[in-house]
Amino acid sequence: MILAFEITLIVFSLLLMLLVLMHKGKGGGLSDMFGGGMQSSVGGSSVAERNLDRITVVVGLCWFACIVVLGLLIKLDN
Repeated sequence: MILAFEITLIVFSLLLMLLVLMHKGKGGGLSDMFGGGMQSSVGGSSVAERNLDRITVVVGLCWFACIVVLGLLIKLDN
């Protein structure tokens, strides 16, 4: 069980790094390749950027939950 959560944590960590790198910075980001460069309104962000934000938040919460569960499993195992 602990091994499964460790593997899941590694996968979520790599996915979270990839998603953070895809966000647009001051000069644009990798999300421009997927249509994030087109601004639909002056003050708002594009649909691709908003979806990327949502996906990043969900993966971040799953990553955090995986850390908490893994910590509890390791503590109960000892």
